[in-house]
Amino acid sequence: MGIMHSTGSQQKRNDRIKNKIRDRNNHETSDIKPRQGQTDRIEHLTYRTRILGSIDRNPYPVGKIMAKQNTVFKDAFNRCLKLLAETSALPSEPELGATLGVSRTTIRAILTRMEELQLIAWDKRAKVVLRQPKADDYYPAEETDSLAEIIERSFMRRILAGGAEPGMQINELELARDIGTGTTSVREFLIRFSRFGLIEKRPNSHWILKGFTSEFALELTEVREMFELRSAVSFAALDPDHPAWLELERIETMHHEILADIDNRYGEFSELDERFHLLVHKSSSNRFIVDFYDIIAIVFHYHYQWNKANARERNARALEEHLAYIAALKTRDPAQIESACRRHLKSARETLLQSIQ
Repeated sequence: MGIMHSTGSQQKRNDRIKNKIRDRNNHETSDIKPRQGQTDRIEHLTYRTRILGSIDRNPYPVGKIMAKQNTVFKDAFNRCLKLLAETSALPSEPELGATLGVSRTTIRAILTRMEELQLIAWDKRAKVVLRQPKADDYYPAEETDSLAEIIERSFMRRILAGGAEPGMQINELELARDIGTGTTSVREFLIRFSRFGLIEKRPNSHWILKGFTSEFALELTEVREMFELRSAVSFAALDPDHPAWLELERIETMHHEILADIDNRYGEFSELDERFHLLVHKSSSNRFIVDFYDIIAIVFHYHYQWNKANARERNARALEEHLAYIAALKTRDPAQIESACRRHLKSARETLLQSIQ
């Protein structure tokens, strides 16, 4: 009797959960069949609520990071679209899970999303490809970033927003609260960044920004030029359908928009500049080059904040140089790319040295 009572109670709990999920998703999952032998877990009913539900309803406040499963889902979804574009077919769920490195729950969420976009027709094991992915089917790159990348971007925005001067304090707790994550992750980022000597630890979870010498700047620009020239050549070698080209188009459009209203929008250059050069550096697929860009972005931007003389003219010139650089990248011609890259980096080096004299 005890066993029968326990089984009956479990069944009632399962039924209650099923009803709640159906209500929450407006009966979207009512036609899903339980997997044999796993009705007590009802994994087949909860995946949409745990993954797709969080994406559709976006319960996180503006400015807060997305839940881990949301990021994992979007990153895996983008990679699955790329796989579909390359092969025009999809393997079984277990094979997809192994290829993408995610659970079957996430794979089912991906297939459901692809079906909603009418990319595939999905009926149990049968997956019929209806069309090839388009650029707007992919989630934006910033929505698939890791927690470390989200923390880094938030930190950089604080610096690039202006007002950063030697001695400015950075509070771990405040930064963590703004991002929506724990202080441990923020502290790990700041410790990693501190090796460059531009921030220094203080008691009570505080850090301060520090200045640097012209010798330091010259050494930095020399390394930057080596890394960026290599990265620019790697960018030109990317496949035509690589997402980086679409991101480059967006960045180019933003350059034109800012130039069209330069008197009012020249202050937006710093963040756009960081976005453009980071895109180029990432194409190197070299973790050391990408990691080194942290120090480049800080030095080449927050020091500009201290010297605002001729900021409008300086930023307008840099925007024009970027557009020439972008045009060279699109030609895929190494000689044109090197010429445009060197011209822009030479100008950036001169501007940096002037800002710290």
